[in-house]
Amino acid sequence: MDKVVTSAAAAVADIPSGATLSVGGFGLCGVPAVLIDALLAAGVDDLEAVSNNCGVDEWGLGRLLAQRRIRRMISSYVGENKEFARQYLSGELEVELTPQGTLAERMRAGGSGIPAFFTATGSGTQVADGGLPWRYDDAGNVVVASPPKQTQTFETAEGPREFVLEHAIVADFGLVRAWKGDRHGNLVFRDSARNFNPLAAMCGRVTIAEVEELVEPGEIDPNHVHTPGVFVQRVVALTPEQAADKRIEKRTVRTRAAGDGA
Repeated sequence: MDKVVTSAAAAVADIPSGATLSVGGFGLCGVPAVLIDALLAAGVDDLEAVSNNCGVDEWGLGRLLAQRRIRRMISSYVGENKEFARQYLSGELEVELTPQGTLAERMRAGGSGIPAFFTATGSGTQVADGGLPWRYDDAGNVVVASPPKQTQTFETAEGPREFVLEHAIVADFGLVRAWKGDRHGNLVFRDSARNFNPLAAMCGRVTIAEVEELVEPGEIDPNHVHTPGVFVQRVVALTPEQAADKRIEKRTVRTRAAGDGA
């Protein structure tokens, strides 16, 4: 089945306001920026986004955030996005902060048909006990807090230990960026751009992949496929200019010492 769509705009045309999105990327690495821009142009709002972080100011998901298109975030890192922090602390945005490994497993579980799982992460903290601030009002009061979670003690090699029940995440749509993909939706991610992309692809009911290089079926060695096409419903081939547009989150430089090579 040829899953290639003519444009990013066509690929996201049926994403409605109020949808839940799982979005790949880590910082600015592997972010499906072209699909995000198409979604911004489509005018949808009231979105719930599941992603490691919310990009940075005016890039990635940060572009949707700046236009008040995101109602709620499930993420593990606020990071360098000042607008994200401002909206959260001023009561404009609901944020469910989740331990990074737990977030990854919740997404993987959603794509694997596992409704919930137990993890030791968060035991004995507000992650398990409840009370984490999800939403503030404009005066800084907590108006929505995380609920307590079910816990259970299991025998381990080190003896009895308490574990926390975490629920899987299934999103309406998944947005990912791949280095290479074929017309059947098989995807390959390159180096650290792999990050949360396979997980975001798995847990989306309808997953859209923007690919830097589109190849024909059979050109990707099956042993090199990171995300099988069964998880991907639409593929958007990027232009060379779009594929080359990759931002650096933090650029650091140093003065070259005398005698260093060119």
